[in-house]
Amino acid sequence: MSASSTVIEDIETARKYGLASLAIFYCDFREEQKKDLRGLVSSVLFQLSDQSDSYHDVLSIFYSTHDDGARSPSDDELACCLKNLLELPGQAPAYLIIDALDEFPNTSAIPSPREEVLTLVTQLMESQLTNLRICITSRPETDIKIILEPLSFRSVSIHDERGQMEDIENYIKSVVNTDPRNRRWKAEHKQLVIDILTERADGM
Repeated sequence: MSASSTVIEDIETARKYGLASLAIFYCDFREEQKKDLRGLVSSVLFQLSDQSDSYHDVLSIFYSTHDDGARSPSDDELACCLKNLLELPGQAPAYLIIDALDEFPNTSAIPSPREEVLTLVTQLMESQLTNLRICITSRPETDIKIILEPLSFRSVSIHDERGQMEDIENYIKSVVNTDPRNRRWKAEHKQLVIDILTERADGM
């Protein structure tokens, strides 16, 4: 279960009653469309437009101005469309959840995909959109902390919480001790595997 699952469940309840809009993006470096700014913004636009007629109208106009999809918009144009959509008055609060932001590649490209996403988040926060609520989960990477810490209203760290580590250790113990393939392992070998995997999980 991801770190954002509890947050999502609470917002989903509000969304079902028309009290919120919700867009979730999980970065997955194994899928091309899930590891860069374009994939994020496109996904968010699609999800939000499906939850509000007004949002849908904004996206429809955007689509038509790009020759009904024949002309591909730039990343900046997509980001601008998202801001226009979120500026619409009279809408329920829109929740944007970016899960595993640290999984966006931090390559040598200038800017890197991660930097582009951080720039968008910064722009959205600085725009002070009254309807927007942003929740981001990430490992505490230095470049991410530098950008997000000055912007965050509330930050919760589970990196060093004992309960988190205990849950991970218990899960690993269960897998190691119940997998038939490990039946012939000596007890000390099983414990070594448990210790190493728990340490390398690093709270995730």
